[in-house]
Amino acid sequence: MKELALKYGCNPNQKPSRIFMTEGELPLEVLNGRPGYINFLDALNSWQLVSELKAATGLASAASFKHVSPAGAAVGLPLSDTLKQIYFVGDIDIDDSPIACAYARARGADRMSSYGDFIALSDTCDRATALLIKREVSDGVIAPDYTPEALEILREKRKGTYNVIKIDPAYRPEPIERKQVFGITFEQGRNEIRLDDPALFENIPTANKTFPEEARRDLIIALITLKYTQSNSVCYVKDGQAIGIGAGQQSRIHCTRLAGNKADIWWLRQHPKVMNLPFIEKIRRADRDNTIDVYISDDYDDVLADGIWQQFFTEKPEVLTREEKKAWIAQNTKVALGSDAFFPFGDNIERAHKSGVEFIAQAGGSVRDDHVIATCDKYGIAMTFTGVRLFHH
Repeated sequence: MKELALKYGCNPNQKPSRIFMTEGELPLEVLNGRPGYINFLDALNSWQLVSELKAATGLASAASFKHVSPAGAAVGLPLSDTLKQIYFVGDIDIDDSPIACAYARARGADRMSSYGDFIALSDTCDRATALLIKREVSDGVIAPDYTPEALEILREKRKGTYNVIKIDPAYRPEPIERKQVFGITFEQGRNEIRLDDPALFENIPTANKTFPEEARRDLIIALITLKYTQSNSVCYVKDGQAIGIGAGQQSRIHCTRLAGNKADIWWLRQHPKVMNLPFIEKIRRADRDNTIDVYISDDYDDVLADGIWQQFFTEKPEVLTREEKKAWIAQNTKVALGSDAFFPFGDNIERAHKSGVEFIAQAGGSVRDDHVIATCDKYGIAMTFTGVRLFHH
């Protein structure tokens, strides 16, 4: 098949719409549903991300994509009991499925942003992964293959309309890519840079020059995630998964704050008060996720006020105070941070430190590199200058 007609483009008024190959056949097959223009943008960008993660780490990888940027990305490391609880996956046996573990992590890190996601899997989708996907609000999934049982489960989702795409993992695009803007064709070489190159850790200007293997892995995950994130962007990673992604901001400090706030929320969800919230029995998953998000925020009264808390809880929870949140966040450590370009000022490091960042990979090259380095040294942060920019638009 050389082309596939789509219902419409980014918006319903943008017709006609299609995807097509100028040479050869499409390297994908729609096994179920009718994916749209944005679905394919998410599917193809997220597939590149997870296939690169798998190649760089050797681990099964997954991504949760929304509007052409990842909401989450992770490799298939086992989940602790705490993560199983805050990701709400404890009732499904995923311990023997690395790809299910990867998706549980990718989806669970930022459940608010992942609502209605498009999923990418580096490995064959198995039964455990399909069961995780089935109960979440999602637009579709792309993977190199599906077990018969997994495909049957996914075909039942959304009354049989769920989008399931199979992609040929051997497909390699041409080295030159093109797109049109306002009738004008842009052309550039594909960004084929390898982000698992040991040379990325050779230029370490900070006093602390120690990067444990886990930190190097997490920084590689951050950089590969940023390669497919709308710029400007930064990515916080811990234990093999992105825990905060800031995308598409005009100012880098805004990226750092946005992603840092997401990382803090991920950590706060592990606070005993949050893990023990007394939810009513039949609360919807989306309502539960939103309630947790509001409870953690400064607007907690929106879910704890008299006459309102009864909609969500069997009894009124205690407030998670600002002092308690600050003390809990201070316990987060060994977080890795990647940036798709240089940090222009030390204020980014100050904000990153507040979210437990101890390892940084960034391009370097700012006129204020000395200030950035000094701020890292102030907190004992190890930072490498990769010399690589990863803008993506």
